[in-house]
Amino acid sequence: MISLSDIPARPAAWITLPMIVLATVLLATPWLLPAVGLYQYLGIEIAIWIIFALGFNLLFGYTGLHSFGHGAYLGIGAYAFGLFQHNIAVSLWGGLLAAVLAAGVAGALVGAFLSHRRGIYYALLTIGFGQIFWFLAMKLHRVTGGEDGLLGIPRPPLTLGPWQVALTDNLALFYFAAVLLMLVAVLGWRLANSPFGRVLQAIRQNETRARFVGYEVWRFKWAVFTLSAMLAGLAGSLLAMAQQSAYPDVMSLHQSGLVVMMVLVGGGLVSFWGPVLGVVFYFVARDVLGGLTETWLLWYGLIFMAMVMLRPEGLAGMLHGLSRRRPPLPTAATAPATEAV
Repeated sequence: MISLSDIPARPAAWITLPMIVLATVLLATPWLLPAVGLYQYLGIEIAIWIIFALGFNLLFGYTGLHSFGHGAYLGIGAYAFGLFQHNIAVSLWGGLLAAVLAAGVAGALVGAFLSHRRGIYYALLTIGFGQIFWFLAMKLHRVTGGEDGLLGIPRPPLTLGPWQVALTDNLALFYFAAVLLMLVAVLGWRLANSPFGRVLQAIRQNETRARFVGYEVWRFKWAVFTLSAMLAGLAGSLLAMAQQSAYPDVMSLHQSGLVVMMVLVGGGLVSFWGPVLGVVFYFVARDVLGGLTETWLLWYGLIFMAMVMLRPEGLAGMLHGLSRRRPPLPTAATAPATEAV
């Protein structure tokens, strides 16, 4: 099985071919979805979950840290955005900042407890903290609305100096989410291919060895957990805008497990772009299979099991394997003499 370490780093590349392809697909999505019988709102969901999954994969795929409670930070971001709009001001940038900071603070506190642990103990603690946040969201009725959730969250307009763009329309919100997604993808790619990202991969390969060569492993684990939680908070704020509400369900174990499945099916363990493939595959499966049968989740679960057992490197690994099997193009040295002349 190939791994992330088999893919060479390209530190000079800010913009890569997959980024151009992703940006092109995002631009065309409002026309592509209706053309294949799907709906506009699906594009917003996909963009939000790709942001969530890319941040999660820095922790899961690059560092090898198994978090099964990451839905908590998605929910914290959603609640922070809604509470900011209800209690402080109707402001897009203020709400986004509040969501990222709230999720980051929660992630930093939890990460401080987790970063000295590893393996099964690390994973179990992420579940425990995730359940604590979910329980608080359910019981703090005056703050979160309890089981009913936080309702009536507005979609503030996008203000850039003298210009103002309303985001009440799903199309406008989709393009706003798509721009944030591209920013996260570019910055995440740079981070993954930076010296910081190489240390994360060293921790994933052998945490003890990374410590012996002089790295303060727990600081890197804490930093990547906090960063991952902040990106989850950003995704949560967009989710609150899309749904115009925030519910404790997004903090449940089910939602936390969903992002793990998406990353694994997409191939996040072997590619930076694996989470993108996994999120698109999940939502297309949900809507296409869901239109054919009510038991679509059963079939998705079977696909997940088959993928883990037969192709653990996921969709990205399959594509990488196919590209390596492709015969090389003829070079000038092997070209016919008449053409070389």
